[in-house]
Amino acid sequence: MDVVGTMFFENKRLLIDKPRKRPTYQMVGGRVEEHESPIDAAFRECCEELGKNVKINKDLFELVMEFDEIATSDGVTPIHFYVLQYKGKIEGKLETSEEIESFLWYESSMGKEMLSNTLKNEVVPYCIEKGLIK
Repeated sequence: MDVVGTMFFENKRLLIDKPRKRPTYQMVGGRVEEHESPIDAAFRECCEELGKNVKINKDLFELVMEFDEIATSDGVTPIHFYVLQYKGKIEGKLETSEEIESFLWYESSMGKEMLSNTLKNEVVPYCIEKGLIK
């Protein structure tokens, strides 16, 4: 299964969201549908998860890393994860939904206990190494 996650940054903090059905925060993103590119999937998922009042530009998504892992949800499903970085600023107000309980602008001083395995093991270390978050 192919999955995308998008990194949005503001003031050296990473935007993450907390799904209502999961105990941890994750990246903004989701599954890549059949006949959909990773950028198309990232744009669609971001529009769905961030809310109708947020304005983003599909041309500002850039693929920055990809890796294989096992899905945290069941511990057995192999997934190929595409991580994109949004090269602009989010315009508009983030909105929670039936799917998303809350948003958080994360920085490393907050610890890793609240993070999904993808964030904890791959994305946050990448962000720290590249100087993208404090």
